[in-house]
Amino acid sequence: MSSSSLPGGKPLLRVLAGERLPKPPIWIMRQAGRYLPEYRELRATTASFMEFCYSPVKAAEATLQPIRRFGFDAAILFSDILVVPDALGQEVTFAEGEGPRLHPITLDGGLSRLADEIDLERLSPVFEAIERVRAGLGPETTFLGFCGAPWTVASYMIAGKGTPELAPSRLLAYRDPDFLVALIDRLVEASIRYLVRQFQAGVDAVQIFESFAGALTASGFERWSLQPIRRIVDGVRAQVPHARIIVFTRAAGAGHRLTAERTGADAVALDWAVNGAWAAENVQALKPVQGNLDPLTVVAGGQALEEGVRDVLAAFSSGPHIFNLGHGIVPETPVENVGKLVKLVRGETA
Repeated sequence: MSSSSLPGGKPLLRVLAGERLPKPPIWIMRQAGRYLPEYRELRATTASFMEFCYSPVKAAEATLQPIRRFGFDAAILFSDILVVPDALGQEVTFAEGEGPRLHPITLDGGLSRLADEIDLERLSPVFEAIERVRAGLGPETTFLGFCGAPWTVASYMIAGKGTPELAPSRLLAYRDPDFLVALIDRLVEASIRYLVRQFQAGVDAVQIFESFAGALTASGFERWSLQPIRRIVDGVRAQVPHARIIVFTRAAGAGHRLTAERTGADAVALDWAVNGAWAAENVQALKPVQGNLDPLTVVAGGQALEEGVRDVLAAFSSGPHIFNLGHGIVPETPVENVGKLVKLVRGETA
């Protein structure tokens, strides 16, 4: 048993080890981002988003900003899931106000334009940022790394951007499943190497983001989401035996229970649409859970925020729970509402 799982260790790691704490640890997805004035000021110093991600000093500073302001129980590395295709040779840019842009990977020789293996040297600024953050965190704060799940990342690579209902990647899966298998396989191996290197650089745990699983059929969810994630979890643990791993899935129906059963993750992060009572019985009974406050309650503040926090805490009070949002915080969120959120979760007076 590691020291982090013993009484007095990092609260979030204790929950990932299966411990129920009187007050759940809290962090929020996209906590380093545009709702923070200090982040906006820092971001304005760099022309492109990818350049910002590849600046160790600035990425480390962005990671630490919400810890200084709110004292979250975890810091999550400031980066993007699309650094993986970038390090496989598919150039990634971000159009202001429009999101990521990639040259689509198509059936017509698309895979030949990718490297066989991820270029970890290309990602060396990310690992330097991890080392800088590690040096700046207190002993009580968990440090999270991350990557995107293969289906989510492949969907961007195939369409070249985010698309409604993921029609390009779903259609390709029906027309040429062997092509998608080859792309997913490459992403699985790249993700394993990337996450292992993050652990070596200093993260305590990692989260795998599967944002697009809800577009898949039941059989597609099993094949294109659950199985590749399981391979990543197993591959990372083959090299980092005690690696703690959270999986976030936006999945339809009983997908969260299947995530708990079949991926081997230490915890399942829930989106805001999941019923808390159902999740406590069907997911938390199997694994620690993370989530799942609607991000818009933090925008609204007031009674909506208070009731939302109370409902989430009540739903998951009987088992191991990490408090988080059901997706990333939105840019228009008032900073003071985030402070109120933290106090509500911790039972502190406003």
